[in-house]
Amino acid sequence: MHKKRITERFPFLLPIRKVQRKMFFYTQMKMDFNKYARKISADLLEHTVFSAKSKLINSDSGYDIRYQINKIDNLKLVANTMNKIIIAPNETFSFWMLAKNAESAEKYKEGLVMVNNQIVPLKGGGLCQMSNLLFWLFIHTPLTIVERHPHSAETIPQPKGDIPEGVDATIAEGWKDLKVKNETQETFQLAIEFDDEFIYGTVFSNQLQEVIYTVKSENLKYTRENQKIYRYNQIYKEGYHFSKKNMVSRELVLDNKYEIKYDIESEIEMIE
Repeated sequence: MHKKRITERFPFLLPIRKVQRKMFFYTQMKMDFNKYARKISADLLEHTVFSAKSKLINSDSGYDIRYQINKIDNLKLVANTMNKIIIAPNETFSFWMLAKNAESAEKYKEGLVMVNNQIVPLKGGGLCQMSNLLFWLFIHTPLTIVERHPHSAETIPQPKGDIPEGVDATIAEGWKDLKVKNETQETFQLAIEFDDEFIYGTVFSNQLQEVIYTVKSENLKYTRENQKIYRYNQIYKEGYHFSKKNMVSRELVLDNKYEIKYDIESEIEMIE
């Protein structure tokens, strides 16, 4: 039986708990001896490492479209804090170290967010679309993932695109961050842009990359367990020499198990 947290039994304590967690969260980062990326450069580095895009409006979500429109505004506020950020050697990129200042110009709007495995509207909802895209970008680079958290369940169908199932990174200020460290001797830079349909992300470098990366999903299957549906898959990162085209590395990045909380039984083969 699930034991309810104090804030579930006494919801009025949640704002106090959030303030407490944020204070501890940022104090801990000040004392962890990491050098966090903070420098913004208007001039983009010369070499493109990897680019990707993510569709802004999910027409299959089943929720009021206004929350997705609000989400776009929230994403743009966050993008302003990290667009063209430089990640120099030995520096760590932290989503929240940058995004904590997103509301300095304008307040977040209500977007959709997962709370206790349920989708609800909250101020600042929808920011996981940014962290999902960033994680997809970063795993196509030599940057080292030092903190990433999966969603506890998938509650709405994901838009079809280049990103495989199960490649995600949830964030929650005070609790969960997305961090990558530059353990190379090269400098990297993140750029983020929007149009009416997509958010675009690109990682640049000051040097041409000798290794390019491909990320793929393998061993995908769906099962029914205790009246619940789960998706399993494994995500591999493969490195190829830029000129010789031969594989130089293969790494299991994620070994996923996700509960699927929407109807998919008519679309896929289920393992009982």
